[in-house]
Amino acid sequence: VQLVESGGGLVQPGGSLRLSCAASGFTFSSYVMSWNRQAPGKGRELVARISSDGSSTIYTDSVKGRFTISRDNAKNAVYLQIIGLKPEDTAVYYCYAPRLGYWGQGTQVTVSS
Repeated sequence: VQLVESGGGLVQPGGSLRLSCAASGFTFSSYVMSWNRQAPGKGRELVARISSDGSSTIYTDSVKGRFTISRDNAKNAVYLQIIGLKPEDTAVYYCYAPRLGYWGQGTQVTVSS
C-alpha cells in the first residue's frame, strides 16, 4: 500500500490550494479515504472523509464551506480543494485509508503573509 500526497506549499491568507493523494497497492474504489492534518505542537485531526463511491462526505466544523474532498476511482486518487486559507490551517496534511491503517508521508501547507 502506498499513499503519496502532493500539492502543498506556502500560500497567503485567503488563498487556495488543491492537495492530491495518489493511491496504489489496494483496491482503492472499495475504501473510505480521509484527509487529516497535524499542526505544529498539536495532535493529528480528521479534516474530511469520503465514502468509497464518493457519494458521502463529512468535514470537521472548522473547515466546512472552505474544504472539499473528492475522489476519482478511475485514477486511484483523492483530492482536497481548499479555499479561503487561514493561518490556522497551517499543518502537515496526510492522506489516510482508515480501514487499512495506512498513512501517506504528508504534504506541508503553510498559510502566511
